[in-house]
Amino acid sequence: VGPAGQVLNRAIAEAGIDRSTAYVTNAVKHFKFKPQGKRRIHDRPNVGEINHCRWWLTREVETVQPDLIVALGATAARSLTGKTIAIGANRGKILQSIEGVPVLVTIHPSYLLRLPDADAAERERSSFVEDLRYAASYIANRKA
Repeated sequence: VGPAGQVLNRAIAEAGIDRSTAYVTNAVKHFKFKPQGKRRIHDRPNVGEINHCRWWLTREVETVQPDLIVALGATAARSLTGKTIAIGANRGKILQSIEGVPVLVTIHPSYLLRLPDADAAERERSSFVEDLRYAASYIANRKA
């Protein structure tokens, strides 16, 4: 949704992933905003809110039966694994979801929108695309 969703869709395409084969959802199903001037800035959900929405995510995982889940950011990683996950230390690593499904940890695309330095933003965007390519490769290798 919004600018971060556009970043995600472009990265998915650049990684060579058919968007119609990817199920995209939010770990937390409601959004909090804090006013900042004329804008509303998304406020990160707390652990209670993450846990409150976990049943819904469980049902989605059971229904979709994914080969791999890509956790976009700390909230998704926390919801999927039940633990606080440091993105910097775990980016590109495969963890396990509560249901036992492999989870690839990476950044949230909104992070790319907040980087003030254009060179750093491009490096991070390229790394994000590589994370998605790795996800596609991981799935292809599991099916082979």
